[in-house]
Order: sequence, then C-alpha cells, then structure tokens
Amino acid sequence: MKLCIDDADVEKIRRIYERFPVDGVSTNPSILAASGRPPYEVLHEIRSIIGDDGELFVQVISNSAEGMLAEAKRICAELGASTLVKVPSTPEGFRAMRMLKAAGIRFIGTAIYTAMQGFLAAKCGAEYAAPYVNRIDNMGFDGVKVACEIHDSIVAAGLPSGLLAASFKNSQQVLELVRYGVKGVTVAPDLIEGLVKNAAIDAAVDAFTQDFETLVGTGATMADC
Repeated sequence: MKLCIDDADVEKIRRIYERFPVDGVSTNPSILAASGRPPYEVLHEIRSIIGDDGELFVQVISNSAEGMLAEAKRICAELGASTLVKVPSTPEGFRAMRMLKAAGIRFIGTAIYTAMQGFLAAKCGAEYAAPYVNRIDNMGFDGVKVACEIHDSIVAAGLPSGLLAASFKNSQQVLELVRYGVKGVTVAPDLIEGLVKNAAIDAAVDAFTQDFETLVGTGATMADC
C-alpha cells in the first residue's frame, strides 16, 4: 500500500520524507493556495524533495475537457513522468479522463463522494480513485464504507486501478483502509506523525535508555561500548 503526504508545505514534506516510508505527495488547488507562492515554484520544490520516482499529484482547474487536457500536458512537461494529473470525477471530467488516457497521460479521479464516481473514474482508466473519506462522513454517510465499496467494485471488475483515499480526520480511518488492503492513502503530515505518537511508545524508549545508561554511563550508546 502506498502512503502519500497530503500537503504543499515543503518543510513539512521534507520532515516527513526524512522520517517515514512515504511514496509521494498529493496537492490540490486549495493546498497550493495556502502556500501563498506561485504554484509551479512550490511543485518544483516538492519534486526536488521527493525525487524523480516519487509520485506527485497535481489537480487541473479548467471546466472543459479540452482545458483539462491542456493543463495536464503542461503539468507533466513541468514536473516529469512520475506526476499524475488529478481530474474531478464529473461528466466533463470523465470526458477529459478518456482524452488523457488516449494521450498516454497518467491521471487520478478526484473529488469523489459516491461509489459510482469512483468506479466510473477507474473505468475511464484512472490509476487511482480518491474518495474524500471524512468529507463523506460530514455529509452523514460512512466514508470508510464508501471507500471500501469503490475498492470492491474495482477489484470485481478486474480494472487496473485502486484507491488513493483522502480527507482523513483520525488515524482509525486510515487504519481501517490499510487493513482492508486499498492501493493507497494520502494523509496530512500531522496525522502521519500521529500514527505513531503514543505516550506508551515514548515511555518504553525512555526506560530502555535509562536502563542502558545505568550499565555503561550517561549518554553512552552501543557505538561507545
């Protein structure tokens, strides 16, 4: 399963990349706007952090399929072959997806709130479908359940696609989809760090350190013995 960072804050991305086994970075127009910087300036900096092999997800803005295709070509030319274009899963978006597929451009279906949106994006050739788990919850439905329904429909149809589930409120939502075997998740940096933030973990590590220091001296490590 792939784990991606859902942010455009380059310092947070750098910190997570140094510490966790992540596979890429997902952005959207709102995330890029929050950076307050020119979009391609931020995206090129992210690419420099994650390397040529890291998957980078960048969303189109146009309302027409033709406009989405033009944006997709620019995005890939700027940011490389490991870049996937995020296309809203709408009727015009589905038309754009088929054009991108024909052009050999990698893409992901985004803005997904229903199981059928996710299935149709996969049927259009999307490498990933991105359901908004917590936003679905906020609408009064079960976001994890919808995500699992999309996963099941893709598997049942034998389509070469999978989930890159997004919009998480807590680590339990992430864990449920990891356990279900989805293709990937994209998670905010603070929540990624929270996946292993636990007072019991810190206490165990501190106890090991204290016990070892009673044996060999304060500040000593296995490199000093």
